[in-house]
Amino acid sequence: MGSMEELPPFIDLLHRILSSFVHGFRMYEQGKLIKHCPDEKRWTTRTSHEATHFVTEILETEASMATRYWVVSLPVQNSASTLWNRLQEQISKQSFETPLYRFNIPNLRVGTLDSLLSLSDDLLKSNSFVEGVTHKIRRQIEELERVSGVETSSLTVDGVPVDSYLTRFVWDEAKYPTMSPLREIVDGIHGQVSKIEDDLKVRVAEYNNVRSQLNAINRKQSGSLAVRDLSNLVKPEDIVTSEHLVTLLAIVPKYSQKDWLASYETLTSYVVPRSSKKLFEDNEYALYTVTLFGRVADNFRTAAREKGFQIRDFEYSPEAQEDRKQELEKLIQDQGSLRSSLLQWCYNSYGE
Repeated sequence: MGSMEELPPFIDLLHRILSSFVHGFRMYEQGKLIKHCPDEKRWTTRTSHEATHFVTEILETEASMATRYWVVSLPVQNSASTLWNRLQEQISKQSFETPLYRFNIPNLRVGTLDSLLSLSDDLLKSNSFVEGVTHKIRRQIEELERVSGVETSSLTVDGVPVDSYLTRFVWDEAKYPTMSPLREIVDGIHGQVSKIEDDLKVRVAEYNNVRSQLNAINRKQSGSLAVRDLSNLVKPEDIVTSEHLVTLLAIVPKYSQKDWLASYETLTSYVVPRSSKKLFEDNEYALYTVTLFGRVADNFRTAAREKGFQIRDFEYSPEAQEDRKQELEKLIQDQGSLRSSLLQWCYNSYGE
């Protein structure tokens, strides 16, 4: 049983088939119906004459769960077509609005009972693994669609909606030849999903690396003045550089600006009077310039720090600023390209 949005992995369907074989060999006579009771975690049997009533019971129980499906295995006594027609006839009398779909499974190479028992146990682990990878891909799709702002689309398998895939299921003979032993089919599925998981890790890591770089740049550009990049706040005309003069950038607490303006000229000698100009202000700090003789710059830094003002190291370079701008644009482009590529890969891999 699985919802339309959470497709039971193909290997789970195979596990259901094998479980029927195993329990049929172990416990039941021919002509009895194997019924799995999920709530009671056990297996029970019913004769073939009770099959229709059993299916009706399931449908009535699941009537309110329109997106869920039950996979039911019925014993064939005469012919599969006769049983199918009888089932449709009886169900239509009890629940005429309930659609029934025939799940066509080819004849598989069952092998011996011992091999089935061994494979059935291994399938529990494989099914858990495949289902886990499926959920990872689905969650990744949901996250990528959310950050991309694209409209959430229905997931597909082989290009068709999940419910259509379930109700019109056709065994893929090219991928899973029925002449191959069941162990080989299961190992092939497990290997394919393992490769998909490895590819997912690599692709997600590459995407997250670019996103982390962008987030780091954005934090520098939008964070506090005490730590953010100042290059986009300072213009060439704000900086005075000569043989003797330098311009320093001071980070002043927002509520200490009066103190700064009243004291910066006396923090050390050789400070150019009235040279301080406010360039920017955020919720915590204000950015000021101050011009002074280069030989007293270190003394000024020390005196400013003692007063609670931070002097940021800064060297204005148009070339460096242009390089940072191009780096940012490239990262934004790379992120968009990787996100689109990863999303498309997830759509395709989910169908696999």
